[in-house]
Amino acid sequence: MGLKIGDIIPDISIPDETGELFELNKFTGKQALIVYFYPKNFTPGCVKEACDFRDKYEDFKALNAEVIGISSDSESSHRRFKSKYQLPFIFLSDIDKKARTAFGVRPALMGLLPGRETFVFDKDAKLIMQYNNLNAASHTKKALEKLKTLYNGE
Repeated sequence: MGLKIGDIIPDISIPDETGELFELNKFTGKQALIVYFYPKNFTPGCVKEACDFRDKYEDFKALNAEVIGISSDSESSHRRFKSKYQLPFIFLSDIDKKARTAFGVRPALMGLLPGRETFVFDKDAKLIMQYNNLNAASHTKKALEKLKTLYNGE
């Protein structure tokens, strides 16, 4: 079914890159959250998207937002990915697709690839933007624009 604008972030816990369980709602009431789902570590589009989020990470932090990347890769794959590309944000391992299911992220290209989708939540954990596009380069820009609108509108 999937999340709709105004929905609250799903209350689920999945492992981060260190193997610790991470609660997706831990930032509620504290800061905005960008959750982006991507197909696979080390693939060209996913490297581009992660590096775009890395390069704009300070802009997100300046808007009191945290970035979380989620794929079905293992914790050890996430650690290597973070290290190789110097990625400063959180990665979650969704091997059993619990997060993809809770968010309603559908496969792309007739089911051949896991979907690429970005969700932006305000500091009260309400969904304010959902963006589904295989073009990896556009996700960071869209999320940052939405946060700037929210920030400037407050």
